[in-house]
Amino acid sequence: MTIGFIGLGAMGTPMARNLVKAGFAVTGFDLTAPIPDGVAPADSLMELADQETIITMLPDGKALAQVADGILSALTADALWIDCSTIDVATTRKIGESLLANGCGYVDAPVSGGISGAANASLTFMVGGAAADFARARPYFDAMGQKAVHCGGIGAGQSAKICNNLILGATMIATCESFDLADRLGLDRQKLFDVVSTSSGYSWSMNAYCPATGIGPDSPADHDYKPGFAAELMLKDLRLAMEAAADCGITPAMAQRAQEIYAEFVENGGQGKDFSAILPWIKRA
Repeated sequence: MTIGFIGLGAMGTPMARNLVKAGFAVTGFDLTAPIPDGVAPADSLMELADQETIITMLPDGKALAQVADGILSALTADALWIDCSTIDVATTRKIGESLLANGCGYVDAPVSGGISGAANASLTFMVGGAAADFARARPYFDAMGQKAVHCGGIGAGQSAKICNNLILGATMIATCESFDLADRLGLDRQKLFDVVSTSSGYSWSMNAYCPATGIGPDSPADHDYKPGFAAELMLKDLRLAMEAAADCGITPAMAQRAQEIYAEFVENGGQGKDFSAILPWIKRA
């Protein structure tokens, strides 16, 4: 099976490499990023129109819409489009409906696991689309990740992703605030971790991705907060969650406050740092 991979940035490059390792023939296109070894370069989007499968990993809905506008009419009949970008639900549904109307398959499949998950083929895919298209996409998910969950129809993958990251953003802030409070109370950080990681405060932010340097498993905190998941991407996802909530007529208070905090963090030194770097930023306050 042949794959056209569009968007070879920090996430797309290791994902494409893992497809090549699994034996797939991959042709790649990116406006700025270099094409990784083992991936055949394409000089334009139209060179990918004859591929059986298109995989996209793009920064936002606008970029995905531009790519779809540029290539949709030329796609091979019954081609399968797998979008791994994290974008707004409305754009996902609009593009998906256009592809289905043109006889193509489409699944929205945003990921969790960050750059390390992409490199280690341990991503989790949250997938929206028809069951038949999910089944067609499954071999690619198996090559790039460790788990794929079929969440429902088109848009359900994006819905699951923003709900997941609403939790992640809020719990990371709470975890960082707990370490800051522990410091001010004179409680040893390791002792806090030992208690919380096996008590009711247990969370992925504490146990697997601890924001405190030298505590718990290796994490970006142990590497000067070099991003595994950048703060500006967390802000993007929280904004997507708030947009979706507004469409539903609600204003989730925790998500709103988390968005405000990450916006302030990104604007005041957090740009280019891991989202867990909010801990040293809070301590300076």
